Amino acid sequence: MANHLAESLTGGLIMLKEIAEQLPLSERKIALYIIENPQEAIRSTANELGELSATSASAVIRLCKSLGLSGFQELKLRIAGDIRNTSETDFTDFISHETQQSIVQKMTNNSIRSLQETAEIMNYDALVRAAEVLKHAEKIHFYGIGASGVIAQDAHMKFVRINPFTTSSSDYHLTAMLVAQTRPKDVVIGISFSGETFEVSKVLGLAKQKGATTISLTSFGLSPISEMADINLYVSPKQEEVFRSAATSSRLAQLHVIDILFISVLTADYDTSIELLDEVRLGIQFVKQLSKK
Repeated sequence: MANHLAESLTGGLIMLKEIAEQLPLSERKIALYIIENPQEAIRSTANELGELSATSASAVIRLCKSLGLSGFQELKLRIAGDIRNTSETDFTDFISHETQQSIVQKMTNNSIRSLQETAEIMNYDALVRAAEVLKHAEKIHFYGIGASGVIAQDAHMKFVRINPFTTSSSDYHLTAMLVAQTRPKDVVIGISFSGETFEVSKVLGLAKQKGATTISLTSFGLSPISEMADINLYVSPKQEEVFRSAATSSRLAQLHVIDILFISVLTADYDTSIELLDEVRLGIQFVKQLSKK
């Protein structure tokens, strides 16, 4: 199982390209060297890569930490996966007076690519940790503003089926009141594509003060919200460059991660979850029957 996962790892080059300009100088030099020389990088040790990039082995290790990876070996595996799985399909933008056929094709290709890149940069250790804390959470609260608020509502509708103490809100003051009552066994998930939404950052900060576990769902990269959260989940950061407007493609990727997280929690305690889902289904059927009378 571990070998199969290692062989399927990808996303190293995407991570490096997106985070390079945010890195300290020594780590940036390594990132740029790897982007230009991926084959050489995967054949090198940390010491050798440090020499090739005129930095040091310790800077290589710091770079891996900045990327949220377990170490240099994982970075090399992800880059090797990128080299094996080079995709010819990239994001494409729209022009004036596109035909409907072109719009359908471009939207479909961009949507597929957004899901692929989000899967490629998935941090499986973070996913396992997030699923574990949500499985054992007493209360769960999702929070986002605007388009991210829609994602929070969707997450609420899913997780409330297996945890009745699940809430969501896009109202800052209501969320603050709810989070102010959280406890150490509760989980608060902040959703923000940019990773810079002030209100989401403040809510996660309040949750941490209360001892709750915090999870962020943002685009990949260093951001105030990802640095605030205990566990970071990411979507591809390239998507909004294409559409030039929030929520066109990021929404799909964020919903995809929420679905992955929900199924991860559900399958971790499959029998109990199925029983809860059946109870919810019966309750909905009962209400429908009453409405027909």
